[in-house]
Amino acid sequence: MPLRFSLFLNRSAPAVETLQLSLRVVEEAQTELGALLTKLDTHKYGLTAEQARQRLRQFGHNEITHDLPSSWHGQLLHAFNNPFVYLLIGLAIASWLTADIQGAAVLLAIVLLSGVFRFGREYYSTQVAAKLRALVDVTATISRYNDLFPRERRQEIPIHKLVPGDIVHLSPGKMVPADVRLLEARDFFVSQAILTGESTLVQKHDTLGSQVEKIAIRYARPDPPDPLDTPTICFMGTTVMGGTARAVVVATGNQTYLGSLAQAIAGKRALTSFEAGVNRVTWLLISFMAVMVPIALLLNGLSRGQWDAAFFFAIAVAIGLVPQMLPLIVNLNLTRGTSVLAQQQVLVKRVDAIQNLGAIDVLCTDKTGILTQNQVSLAHHLDLLGQDSPETLNYAYLNSYYQTSVQNLLDAAVLAHSELASSLHLVTDYRKLGEVPFDFVRQRLSVVVEHRGQPLLICKGAAEEVLSLCSTARLQGRVVRLTEDLYRQSREIAQRLNSEGFRVLAIAYKRFSIPKEHYAVEDEFSLTLVGYLAFLDPPKESAREAIAALQAHQVAVKVITGDTEAIARKICQEVGLTVQRVYLGAVVERMTNAELAAVVEETTIFAKMSPAQKARVVRALKQQGHTVGYLGDGINDALALRDADVGISVDTAVDVAKESADIILLEKSLLVLEQGIREGRRTFGNLIKYIKMATSSNFGNVFSVLGASIFLPFLPMLPVQLLIQNLLYDLSQTAIPFDHVDEDYLAKPQCWSVKDLRRFMLWLGPVSSVFDYATFAVLWFGLGANTPEAAALFQSGWFVEGLLSQTLIIHVIRTAKLPLRQSTATLPVLVMTGLVMAIALLLPFTPMGVAFGFVPLPAHYFPWLVIILVSYCLLTQRIKVWYIQQFGKWL
Repeated sequence: MPLRFSLFLNRSAPAVETLQLSLRVVEEAQTELGALLTKLDTHKYGLTAEQARQRLRQFGHNEITHDLPSSWHGQLLHAFNNPFVYLLIGLAIASWLTADIQGAAVLLAIVLLSGVFRFGREYYSTQVAAKLRALVDVTATISRYNDLFPRERRQEIPIHKLVPGDIVHLSPGKMVPADVRLLEARDFFVSQAILTGESTLVQKHDTLGSQVEKIAIRYARPDPPDPLDTPTICFMGTTVMGGTARAVVVATGNQTYLGSLAQAIAGKRALTSFEAGVNRVTWLLISFMAVMVPIALLLNGLSRGQWDAAFFFAIAVAIGLVPQMLPLIVNLNLTRGTSVLAQQQVLVKRVDAIQNLGAIDVLCTDKTGILTQNQVSLAHHLDLLGQDSPETLNYAYLNSYYQTSVQNLLDAAVLAHSELASSLHLVTDYRKLGEVPFDFVRQRLSVVVEHRGQPLLICKGAAEEVLSLCSTARLQGRVVRLTEDLYRQSREIAQRLNSEGFRVLAIAYKRFSIPKEHYAVEDEFSLTLVGYLAFLDPPKESAREAIAALQAHQVAVKVITGDTEAIARKICQEVGLTVQRVYLGAVVERMTNAELAAVVEETTIFAKMSPAQKARVVRALKQQGHTVGYLGDGINDALALRDADVGISVDTAVDVAKESADIILLEKSLLVLEQGIREGRRTFGNLIKYIKMATSSNFGNVFSVLGASIFLPFLPMLPVQLLIQNLLYDLSQTAIPFDHVDEDYLAKPQCWSVKDLRRFMLWLGPVSSVFDYATFAVLWFGLGANTPEAAALFQSGWFVEGLLSQTLIIHVIRTAKLPLRQSTATLPVLVMTGLVMAIALLLPFTPMGVAFGFVPLPAHYFPWLVIILVSYCLLTQRIKVWYIQQFGKWL
C-alpha cells in the first residue's frame, strides 16, 4: 500500500481551512529515503513501464474529481438533468393522465430528442476538448526504469498519467503535479499561493536537517500541525519558483491535499452566470404558467361546466407557453460558438465561459508579451555615470548563468552575450554556492558563487528595490560610499531610462569573508551598486489596433503589471491607451477594500503589483458590477486568472496559468481576443433571439387561446395541434445559431436580463393576438366556421395563420434594422423558415394532417391570409421602431 501523506487529514466539517495533517506527517517525512522507496516499491531510477500501467489501473488518473469529464452514461443522465426537461416531462405526464396520448408522445419525443442531442453534443465536446487540451497539456518530467538496462531514462508524460511511486523532476515554472516527497533538492523554493493565498515563497528541503528539532517542538503543541509547513513535502498545484528537485509521488488525484480540499467543497460550486440566466428564464415561464393556467381552467370550467375538458385545455395552455426546444437551441448555440472560436485560435476549456466572454466590459492585462512583442533585447549596460560598462554586464551574466529560478526573456537577453562564458572562465574560476530566488515581493534574485576562494553574492532586480539595499557603489573602478548625491544621480538614470520605454534592472554585489551553509534574504544588505541594465521590448504593431477595437466594443482595458509606472505609461502611450490614473502596488497594499473600489474604475495602470494585489484589483472590479476578463501567462497571474469572471491565458504560458484559465489563446494577441469577445456576443445574441421570439410568440398564442375560449363553442385549437405548431416553430429556429447578429449588438457587452425578457413578452405577445383575433373573425364570419361541426376548419385555419405569422415574423424580430433591406438572415435561416412555412401550408391537405384533426382549407381563405400576414409584419416593424426609441434596445 503506497504511502499517502495527504490521507493524514483531520477534517473539520465547518471550515475547509482547518484541514491539517496529523503528527504522522513528521514521522513519515523523517523516514530514511531508502526505506521510503522500498515502502513505495519504487527503484531509485523510477517505476518500470509495466508498474506504471498497473498502478494507473489501481489508483486511476491523477485528476481532481470536479475536473474529470463524466463517463458516457453519466453524461447521458446529465443530458436530461435540466429544469426545462423536468417541466416537459411533467406536462407529458399530465397529458397522459388526461388521455391525450398523442400530446404525451410528442412531448416525450421532444425530451428524448433534446436529451440525446445534448448528450451527443457534450460527448463530442468532451472528446474534442480532450484533443484541444492535448495542445496545451501540462506535462511532468519523470524517470522510467528498465530491468534490462538499469539506468535512469527521463521522459515527459501528461500529469494525469502520474501514479504513486513515480520519480518526478521539478524545475522553475513547473507546477508540482502531485503530492510528492523530495529526494534531492537544491535551493528549492515553491509558491503555495494556490493553497494559502499568500505570495511569500517557501523553501523546501530533501531532508529535515536542522529544522527537525524546530518542527518537532512546534508539533509537540496540542494544536494539529499545518501540512503546508512540512519542509520535505510539496503539494499538488503549487508552483516551483527556484532551484531544482527530484521527488517521489506519494499521492495523486483526489488523494492529494488539493484533492481533499476539492472534495470538501464538492457540490457547492456557484452557478455560472449562463446557468443562472437559463434558470431565471425557466422560472419566468413558470411564473407565467402559474397565472395563465388557473385562468384557462376557470374560464373554460365556468363557461362550459365541463371541468375535465377545462383541465385538459389548461394543460394545453401550459404546453403552449413553453419553448420546448430551448435545451436543444442552447446546445446548438454553444456547440457552434465553441467550434467558431477554435477556428479563430481560441480554445474554450469551459463551454459556459462563452457567454461570460461576450459579457466582458473590463479587460485586465499584463504588459509584457501582450502589449509588447515579447522580444526583449539588452540595449544598454551602464555604470552609475550612465556610461557603457562591461563590468555591469559581467556581473549580470554571472547572475543569469547560475540562477535556477524561472527563466525569462531578460535572462535570455543577458545570456545572448555567450562570449562572456569563456572570457569570465566560468568553469575554472567560479563555483555556485547558493541562491536566493526571485519572488514578487522582493522583486530581485541573488546567486552566490565562489571566486578565488571567496563567496560573492550577486543581486539583480528592480532598480528601486536593489538600490534601497546598497550602502556603497562601484564608481570608476573604486568602491565608494553611496552618498545622497550619488543615490539621487543613480535614481535619475533609472527614471530616465524608464521614461524612454526601457525596463531597468540594477546590479549589485557583496563579498563574504567565509562561506556559509545557507544563504537567505537576510544576506541581501549592505550591497555595492554596480550599474544598470536597460532592456527594450517594443510594443506590438497590432496592439494599437486591438485596443481601439476593444474600446469600440465598450471594453475598458486596464494594465496590471509588475513593471514601473514610467515604462507602463510609455507603452500605453505608444499603443494608444489613454492613461487616467496610476496606482502602485505599495499604495494598493495600504488601501481598504472600500478605498480600492472607489478608485479602481478610473485607474488605467496598476504598476509594481504583486500577484495578490493583481487578484485584489480583479475582485474590486467584480464587486463594482463589472464582468472582468484577465489575460496573463505568468506565475504571478495565476491568482488573478482564477478570480476573474473569464481567465484567459495562452498556450505558451506557464503550467499554473494554463490550469487557472477558462480560455486559451493559441495566438498571443489582443486582436484574437477581440474576435473571441465578438463571437461570445454573437453566440449569446442568437440565443437571446430564440428565447425572446419563442416566449413572446407562445405568450401571444396562449393569450389568443384564452380570449377565444370565452366565446367559442369549441376549442380554438386542439392540444396536440398547439403542440405541433410550437414544435414546428421551434424547428424553424434551429438555424438561429448560424444567423448574423447586428454590429450594433456586438458593439457592447451583453448579459442576461429577465426584466427585459418579461417586457418583450408583454409588448410583442399581444401584437400577434390582434391578428389572431382578425383571423378568428375571418374564419367565423367569412368561412362560416362558427359551429362545433366546423371546428376542424377553424382550427386548421388558425393553425396555418398562427404558424406562418410566427415563422415569418422571425425575419422582423431577428434584427433591430429593417429586415431584408438592411439586414438579411443567413441561408440556413431562410431555408428552415421557408421549409416550415411550406409544411404549415401543406399539412392540412395530407393524411397526417387529417390524423391530427386538420381539414383542407378553401381557396378564398388564402387572400385573407396574405393580408393578415403583411399587416402583422408592418405593424410589428413599426412597434419595433417605437420600442427601440422607448427602451433603447431591441434584443
